[in-house]
Amino acid sequence: MCLAIPMQITRIDGFNARCASKGVERDVSLILLQDETVQIGDYILIHVGYAIQKISEEEALSTWELLDQMLDEDFVSA
Repeated sequence: MCLAIPMQITRIDGFNARCASKGVERDVSLILLQDETVQIGDYILIHVGYAIQKISEEEALSTWELLDQMLDEDFVSA
C-alpha cells in the first residue's frame, strides 16, 4: 500500500518546492506535475519526495483529519 501526505507549497524553485504540513517542512520534486500549474499556497500530495497530485485545501484538511483519527484509534487499541 502507498501513502501520500498532503502538504502546502511555501516556496518554488524550478521543479523543486519547499512544502510544509503540521510543523514539518520538506523539499520535494514537482517534476511529476510539470504539465500542471502549481503555485505557492497550493496543496499537493507527496509520496517519497515527489508531488504526485494537486488537491484542494478541503481535501488536504480532510485527509489530515482522517490520518489523525487513524493514529488516535491505533494508540487506543494498542
